[in-house]
Amino acid sequence: MPRRDVVDPDIEAYAGGHSSPEASRLTVLAEETRSGTTAPTMMVGPLEGGFLAALVALRAPRAVLEIGTFTGYSALSMAAELPPDGRITTCDISSEHVAIARRHIEASPYAERIDIRLGPAQETVAGLDGPFDMVFIDADKTGYLAYYEAVLPKLAPHGLILVDNVLWSGRVLDEEDMDEDTVALRAFNDHVARDERVHVVMLTIRDGVSMIWRRAG
Repeated sequence: MPRRDVVDPDIEAYAGGHSSPEASRLTVLAEETRSGTTAPTMMVGPLEGGFLAALVALRAPRAVLEIGTFTGYSALSMAAELPPDGRITTCDISSEHVAIARRHIEASPYAERIDIRLGPAQETVAGLDGPFDMVFIDADKTGYLAYYEAVLPKLAPHGLILVDNVLWSGRVLDEEDMDEDTVALRAFNDHVARDERVHVVMLTIRDGVSMIWRRAG
């Protein structure tokens, strides 16, 4: 099955046009990401960035963990809505991407709120105590299951895990698609759906976002 838009592009454009505009610093970052990286579609963009910011504004998390910094768009989107004592720890393995993110974050009003870690996410997470009020996973798809299992024990009782790209442009529907990322995402989605420790709802935002939280009791 070829990649396809999860949401009709015209509908997505309409939704974007009727949402609050992205901050100018994010527009500049997005332009550099599109012109200066080989995979700019990894960036969350204004609609998903706005969704993340809305969740931060509503939930007021004090400790946020992001696995997959890329060029910093999502971290900056969330940082703008953090409470005064809120902090984001964001990690990535790409020194090239982190260099872009670091430059834009340091030029923003939120530099003191964002801690950037360069290195393998599993090692970074292992060195963090938690608990985390909110976790955003948007990194290598073959690592999703390991990242999920690593962060779940460190999730605050009423914490929230968000996982990006879970619909993978519709390719998760094609059982004959044996690309390693597609296979990994199908396995991850099935694992979470069966996991009796959590509730999950999969949303058709951009390329699919799963919201995961602990079951009560």
